Amino acid sequence: MTRFWITLQQGVDFVLKNFSRMYGGEIFVPKIPSVRLTDLASAYAPNTPVKVIGIRPGEKMHEVMCPADDAHLTLEFAEHYVICPTIKFYDADYDYRENALGEKGQPVPEGFEYQSGTNPDVLTVEAILQLDAEQ
Repeated sequence: MTRFWITLQQGVDFVLKNFSRMYGGEIFVPKIPSVRLTDLASAYAPNTPVKVIGIRPGEKMHEVMCPADDAHLTLEFAEHYVICPTIKFYDADYDYRENALGEKGQPVPEGFEYQSGTNPDVLTVEAILQLDAEQ
């Protein structure tokens, strides 16, 4: 089981930075690391026995922030993804491949999915503890 990991400060910074990037209607998705829940347990309770109870109703094994169904609407930028709106806002015809700051994004491949289980950036136990110490 995996989850995406973002600190409160990283989340606030991401939101504030994107105010100047947006045209309107886009969904901004940060490129952030994932954690395995077993590593999270090892980091915060290293001497506690872990009991695997399986998945509960409504839980997911992995988080999905850019679903494959939206790949045709998704652009990849250096530090984030943008899921473009399917409707027009303000009678404007924006080219979302270049944001309001002039940064350029590229369409993702067909079937692309950004999810915590396949994310190549996975935090180790040591990295989890280091991030926690910095907060």
